[in-house]
Amino acid sequence: MPKTYSQLYIDARKALRDAGIEAHSLESRILICHATGKTQAELLRDMPLYSSNQVESLVERYVRRRLLGEPVAYITGRWEFYGLPLEITPDVLIPRSDTEVLVDKALELIRQRTSAPRVLDLCCGSGCIGLAMAHTLPESRVVMLDLSRKALEVTRRNIRANSLSARAVCMEADALIPPADNLGSFDLILSNPPYITSAEIDTLDSSVRDYEPRSALDGGEDGLMFYRFIAKEWKRALRIGGWMIFEVGETQAADVQKIMRLEGFKNVDCAKDSAGIDRVVFGRV
Repeated sequence: MPKTYSQLYIDARKALRDAGIEAHSLESRILICHATGKTQAELLRDMPLYSSNQVESLVERYVRRRLLGEPVAYITGRWEFYGLPLEITPDVLIPRSDTEVLVDKALELIRQRTSAPRVLDLCCGSGCIGLAMAHTLPESRVVMLDLSRKALEVTRRNIRANSLSARAVCMEADALIPPADNLGSFDLILSNPPYITSAEIDTLDSSVRDYEPRSALDGGEDGLMFYRFIAKEWKRALRIGGWMIFEVGETQAADVQKIMRLEGFKNVDCAKDSAGIDRVVFGRV
């Protein structure tokens, strides 16, 4: 006889907990919801009910994949960022909650400047940052750029799925090449670029090292390659008074602030994440 949903949850949670997965309770619920097509509220409601052999088999398969190190977002193909449901594939980084600090600061700064901003998201990946801006600012026009064509395919699907085609567009471009003249100018440039040092990548947790795209992680020898180039070359795409805003690694804020000041940015400062780490660096031209 198939297990109840409650027993499925208990077994999945124990397997993940025993493997040392910190968010074992949440991840168990997410995997079971993915296998059943239920929301978490529906799963809670149906806990006493029996599942089916098919559902039980799917949950066991998903748990095995997670125990091998595959992130939940890649197993389900879905993740949420800034309240938006997003498609996530191994061609893009999984959005982190820390990146919401970047969006918060960007919204704070741009609302002081204009109610109808033109926004550029460099190294957009899944499009999570640009789409959060477009969703929150109905009068905005957002351009999202990435070098990876596969990542841009994910971005396009996320634009359509969130009904943001009227405000957001994505296109192929290399952040390590100066902006094309026909790209136009922007009130705000945001970027969460690759910032892990090349040597450090092999020391990352296997769920990152073995599954997330290396090209979206590798920031060069010292992790600052993208910051230097973008601050120097892409500031020409900012309108007078416009802001450039970066997400940075845990120990990089001071270095990135120095880079921005050397490139002539004004009002350079940083914002902390929920752990009190300087996570976002910004300045204006």
